[in-house]
Amino acid sequence: MHNSAKVRMNRLFNHGKCLDVAIDHGIANEPDFLHGLEDIERVMHNLIDAHPDAIQVNYGQADLLQRSTQRDKPALVMRTDVGNAYNAERHREMWALLHNPQAPILGALQMDAAAVVVNLYMIPNEPGIFRQCVDNIGRLRHACDKYAMPLMIEPLVMAPAGQGVAYGSLGDVEKMVPLVRLARELGADIIKADPTEHIDDFHRIVEAARCPTLVRGGGKGELGAVLEKSAALMAQGASGMVYGRNVYQHANPSRVVSALMAIIHAGASGEQALAIYQQE
Repeated sequence: MHNSAKVRMNRLFNHGKCLDVAIDHGIANEPDFLHGLEDIERVMHNLIDAHPDAIQVNYGQADLLQRSTQRDKPALVMRTDVGNAYNAERHREMWALLHNPQAPILGALQMDAAAVVVNLYMIPNEPGIFRQCVDNIGRLRHACDKYAMPLMIEPLVMAPAGQGVAYGSLGDVEKMVPLVRLARELGADIIKADPTEHIDDFHRIVEAARCPTLVRGGGKGELGAVLEKSAALMAQGASGMVYGRNVYQHANPSRVVSALMAIIHAGASGEQALAIYQQE
């Protein structure tokens, strides 16, 4: 990463820590992901007022953040790819493509993003989507180097899942570590990774990443358990979280943000964070 890219990194991270609230789920073309995001303008307004470090969106919704006149509004993280890995039904062909392959970070530059994010899928018997992801990352890395844009890579070890979803991500540390290492070898400035099945193994993901490592939230969980797990992951060396459904699908997303910010930036325990959620 060029030194000039650190200017954007410093907008994203506060003393090396970050809560990035992802509301980019509309790109998945999957109805279940939209629960809680139906009125995206209201969601964005409430999140800006909640003051996480960053908000992650696609190009088409970035204006909702960047038109805000608040000087201290959250930084923008922009997703750059689209695919079909999250659909409920398995497809004959799995694919992942950049929104704009000819100028992959043009929209991020125009909207003053602090970072861009892209997936790196590893799915059994689907080498085509893996190859596409590697190609996507290569195109992005070239553009990011040219314009000093931090690149967040999301390495996902996936497997066939049960009813209602074609594929699910795995927390198998033995499979995750090589893929995270590959993401770093390809030029990741930031890693966004699933939690490991056993939380005590997550330090191995941080070690493989050798760059700031943010934990991916996945599906909505019971809030107390989510906060406990978040605190434990921070103790394993995580630099923060990228949570979506575990924020926007809860009854009071702003309070969830406050609780997570206390864990990430003040070292609060899960129990203390839950008390913060309940007292506001």
